[in-house]
Amino acid sequence: MRHNHGEAVMSSKPNIVFIMSDDHASHAMGCYGSRINTTPNLDRIADGGMRFDNCFCTNSICTPSRASILAGTYNHVNGVTTLSTPMDNRLQTFPKLLQQHGYQTAVFGKWHLGTGPEHCPTGFDDWAVLPGQGLYHNPEFIFNGPDGGTRQNVHGYVTDIITDMSLDWLDSRDPQKPFCLLCHHKAPHREWEPDEKHAAMYLNEEIPEPDTLYDDYSNRASAAAAAEMRVGVHMEKGDLKCIINKSLPEGELRKWAYQRYIKDYLRVIASIDDNVGRILDWLDHENLTDDTVVIYTSDQGFFLGDHGWYDKRFMYEESLRMPFIVRYPKEIRPQAQCGDIVLNVDFPSLVLDLAGVEVPGDFQGRSFRSQLRGVTPPDWRTSFYYRYWMHKAHHNVYAHYGVRTHDHKLIYYYSDGLGQTGAIDESYEPEWELFDLKKDPNEMHNVYGDPGYATVARKLKDELHRLQDEVGDRRYALDTDD
Repeated sequence: MRHNHGEAVMSSKPNIVFIMSDDHASHAMGCYGSRINTTPNLDRIADGGMRFDNCFCTNSICTPSRASILAGTYNHVNGVTTLSTPMDNRLQTFPKLLQQHGYQTAVFGKWHLGTGPEHCPTGFDDWAVLPGQGLYHNPEFIFNGPDGGTRQNVHGYVTDIITDMSLDWLDSRDPQKPFCLLCHHKAPHREWEPDEKHAAMYLNEEIPEPDTLYDDYSNRASAAAAAEMRVGVHMEKGDLKCIINKSLPEGELRKWAYQRYIKDYLRVIASIDDNVGRILDWLDHENLTDDTVVIYTSDQGFFLGDHGWYDKRFMYEESLRMPFIVRYPKEIRPQAQCGDIVLNVDFPSLVLDLAGVEVPGDFQGRSFRSQLRGVTPPDWRTSFYYRYWMHKAHHNVYAHYGVRTHDHKLIYYYSDGLGQTGAIDESYEPEWELFDLKKDPNEMHNVYGDPGYATVARKLKDELHRLQDEVGDRRYALDTDD
């Protein structure tokens, strides 16, 4: 039974609700101008706060991004470089620091950083997490307990259950202390299984196709054509909930499969949106809206038929870009927007800053609290470093790193497993890609080697190497300054 715990928190510290989904691309959110989706409850956060238009991950894959979001460090530092490298739960994280400074802390939902005593959540007063990817229907959860917790199946739909757990914990909290709740949804991760409430959405509609659905991967590095994540072609029966006729011409197959795929993707997001609304309504009912920082993000972007793909991993925009919306009425004016580059490694520093907790010196991110007030520091970054380590494993995407600025992107496919856990130990000839993001926002034309971009390429290589030195990552042996 719910109880009203709306008494004023005896602290100047804000409450924090951090909601994170899995694989939710920003171009499937109404507040980001989506052509294919409406998200009225997520839009409540953006309308009441700030939308960040240039938020990016530093490694577009679930486990590494989640480690960076908790620990505030790049993956070569925290050691979580692939899906096969779980996070050591002795690492310093922002929930641990909040807990040490009087916050009540909890996480419910997707963890995906390993299970068992060495990898289960730490720094939380309470938790219940899905083992691995977890299931959409009647999922098993690992509940807070000794020796890595105890397992139990819970009847229902996973997005509802995670929200129920979150609200139950909020109801049982000490109202005299500030809280930090991490509500981590499984959705909209593959295989996109909707609940009964949303299963009939879009049945009689055609979802607009992305401009690059029929990309043939010409004029790109060979990595683009080699990737095994083409809509229809590389999907399985569980993805589309039916037998796939792979004898169709690929253009026809992509067209047919896209509609089945994207509708289920949007259906599971509709459930997220409804459940975010439940949490926002709870805050309103408890008179805590003004005292609570609400953040919504995803662990990375996702290809929604863009370039003919599903999944992520690449440094291309749809995969690299993350949604990040934040509401805090005491500091953020409504319907604000920010175009500064912010990264997943920045999130812990921002949260700690808002809570009045000192950011550790070994955190590699930077608080962007001043941006919440509409002020860009004069020394704010204009470029950032990205690295994908999981060479060829899961979808045959080649290992690469690169640099993105506001106007350009340089990618180096070093295409080598380098003995990395979770990568395939094969190597290919390295390749470069350079994109002019102003002239070619869809990244269809690699201009590396074009004499007109020689100066740009040289400057971007210098910036790439500077950023590698700055964050302490080593470049690949064949990556020369030539």
